[in-house]
Amino acid sequence: MKNWHYALMVFLGGCCYGILSTFVKLAYSAGFTMPAVSGSQFLFGTSMIWMVTIFTKKKKISLIQTGKIILAGTPMGLTGLLYYQSLQTLPASLAIIFLFQFIWMGTFLEWFVYKRRPSSEKFLSIGILLTGSILAAGVLKVSAGPIAWEGAALGLLAAFTFSLFILLSSMIGKNVPSIQKSALLSTGGMIITVLLFPPIILNDLPTLLDITPYGLILGIFGVVLPPFFFSIGMPHVGPGLGTILTASELPVAVVLSAIVLAEEISPLQWIGVCVILAGIIVGNKNGKIEKES
Repeated sequence: MKNWHYALMVFLGGCCYGILSTFVKLAYSAGFTMPAVSGSQFLFGTSMIWMVTIFTKKKKISLIQTGKIILAGTPMGLTGLLYYQSLQTLPASLAIIFLFQFIWMGTFLEWFVYKRRPSSEKFLSIGILLTGSILAAGVLKVSAGPIAWEGAALGLLAAFTFSLFILLSSMIGKNVPSIQKSALLSTGGMIITVLLFPPIILNDLPTLLDITPYGLILGIFGVVLPPFFFSIGMPHVGPGLGTILTASELPVAVVLSAIVLAEEISPLQWIGVCVILAGIIVGNKNGKIEKES
């Protein structure tokens, strides 16, 4: 696989996450609770990825390595839980700004773990991305008011767990086939989700059938595809460049909000989308991608 393909994989993983917010809003408007939404997401997503794994080539790995990969998937589950919780006390446009702080967090995590000082281009890219995120999220349209600090703290924690997931997915299980690794990562996300917020409502068959369309979509784009794309690309692009590439999440969220939810998107927000894409290009222009051995 050519080097630019690895960057594309991570970019597509970010795009998948951008699809989630629209369908989470639709599920909430249909009357489903956060535990039911997150529970169905991981129930369907993890089931689907394991069904695919059964028919693909697998590698025999030790119980310790299996445990490490499953543990590396827990931040993925925590990110969804923390972000969905922050949405209960913050406007969506503000909550996503706190979540978007994963961009600089991931870069500094890479600096701390690998002792690699970010380049000036990477710092410039982060600045462009954060500016674009403020415009694209429509924060400037939101009337000023007191911030719910509990929601802000949850949003920042979600940003940290997301950047941690990106770091761990680039470090652990590099020699494990992508499908197998994604199944184990998804299992870790499902375990932590069920332990913290048991989706008891899913025991009710009519409710389970009603939430199935949302669970399938959220499972595919929130559990199946991102870990798969990250398993392919992250070990080669690294967490610093990886967090910049996953900034594709916000433009996709804005576009889908306009198309599916018919939300009015201001010219400033469209400018923000273009700024984010420009920031991704700047960050990727001189990004170092590890060569295949």
